[in-house]
Amino acid sequence: MVAIYCHPPGRFMDSTLSPFLILFIGVGIVIGMIIGLRINAFVALITAALTVSLLSPGEVADKVSRVASAFGSTAGGIAIVIAMAAIIGDCLMKSGAADRIVQAFLKVLGEKRSPVALAGSGFVLSIPVFFDTVFYLLVPLARSLYRSTRKNYLLYILAISAGGAVTHTLVPPTPGPLLMAQQLGVDLGIMIGVGSLIGLPAAIAGLLFSAWINRRMPIEMRAHPGEDLDAPGSEEPERGRPGLFVSLLPIVLPVALIGLSTALETRANAERAAQIKEADLKDLDGLYSASAKAEEGALLVVKSALPPRAEASPETVAAALNEALASRTDFKTSANLSRANLAVVEHENRKVLEAALPETVLSRHVWKTAKRKASDLGQLYGNANLALLLSAVIAVLLYVRQCRPDKKTFSGLIENSLMSAGLIILITAAGGAFGAMLLASGIGPEIREKVPAASGGMVLLILGFLVSALLKFAQGSTTVAVITASAMIAAMTDVATLGFHPVYLATAIGGGGLVGAWMNDSGFWIVAKMSGLTEMEALKSWTPMLAVLGITTFLFSLLLSNLMPLV
Repeated sequence: MVAIYCHPPGRFMDSTLSPFLILFIGVGIVIGMIIGLRINAFVALITAALTVSLLSPGEVADKVSRVASAFGSTAGGIAIVIAMAAIIGDCLMKSGAADRIVQAFLKVLGEKRSPVALAGSGFVLSIPVFFDTVFYLLVPLARSLYRSTRKNYLLYILAISAGGAVTHTLVPPTPGPLLMAQQLGVDLGIMIGVGSLIGLPAAIAGLLFSAWINRRMPIEMRAHPGEDLDAPGSEEPERGRPGLFVSLLPIVLPVALIGLSTALETRANAERAAQIKEADLKDLDGLYSASAKAEEGALLVVKSALPPRAEASPETVAAALNEALASRTDFKTSANLSRANLAVVEHENRKVLEAALPETVLSRHVWKTAKRKASDLGQLYGNANLALLLSAVIAVLLYVRQCRPDKKTFSGLIENSLMSAGLIILITAAGGAFGAMLLASGIGPEIREKVPAASGGMVLLILGFLVSALLKFAQGSTTVAVITASAMIAAMTDVATLGFHPVYLATAIGGGGLVGAWMNDSGFWIVAKMSGLTEMEALKSWTPMLAVLGITTFLFSLLLSNLMPLV
């Protein structure tokens, strides 16, 4: 009871715990509940979020409601996208479009390059379709190829995983990369582009490892009950399958719309329309006079930024003010500009400055230029929710045209798709809430104080990879590993001092989520049981192949963050 009265009103249960201890408790709850108690990841993540919130600073009345708010905010950003992606995936499977894409790869590359065709099919299909579904689709083709060639069965199986696992982990709209992009403030188009760019060499490295391990431990295909291994591989007739263009359209359309939106926004931001030009400074004396009287607010920022009046010229004053406009906190600390593009930061700060100065001193800038208007239009059509909705409509129409389902079958397909998406949405949103509460604990500033400034973001890249790999090894789920690790890294990240685009943090974390796959991973059992591998064979082949994918992803993230920082 004494503790109750020792705190000011409304501040009971304010945290005096170290943020590092709070972090350790939160992660311990996630791992302990999933591994030790075998509890669903959603329950584990939301319990960890509530615990971290209760232990973190803040008003006691808000400690539960802010978890719910963070959960809702995350769900609002990802729920529609994940639901539409689930519908797209199921419709591609049922309509024969997915099979059409696979057969196109095989036809172009031929039987000798069939491992490349399987890897390419997995790479493309795992963008809108979950990895386990893609594996279910492609395993029969791998078995059919073995009947034709009587060799390379392990290579065929691992090739599917090499292509499918990497895009499932790095390229939205699958849940892991989708939430990583949201938590780290990465534009979805950039996440798709860079994720695919880094995923390609990773998939190639995985394919090369698969060929090497196939030579070291050749494995013959084992028959399923009732299966005749001597029967020749059958080829389904192409009659009845949709065309290649329409099969690819539900995958290509959202990528194209989101990519176009990103390109238009990048072009508009490159204008830096809010920067102060010499002609915008109409009265230097008036500017110095107004700032000299300032005691707070934007003019105080100007006062500290301006050169001495005797040395002032329109050129030097404009340069000084533009440097100040790039601040993410000095002008308006409540604007939440920590992860905004620099052009947007300058725009928001200039609006504050223009409100403090008359137009006779500083001209008003024009933000809605022709390029910005084009960008705004691109933001409409390239919005991930609308882009995936349009893609889902096309996929549904394709399914209806190909399969002619009755109303019951049709509604059943959509309901099953949404049911499978529902659990993923809950887990992903709970991960977002957990990340927000870690941010509230103050772990970010604590770690930034302990990381040498000269190391920049390299330490965070390495830390993100290692944390994600550790979480993956400990609890098995790649999705849980990457959303938990990205939540932790997001709380530590200051974009202004990072030195490269935060998309590389996301890909490094995604790479970590591929390392350490073993018997606690559902994907391990899907691959082992569907392909007929023993547990030891899967541990010797599939587990190290995914580690190759993850390490290659991390190394290319490290390399490109230096060669192509995108800032």
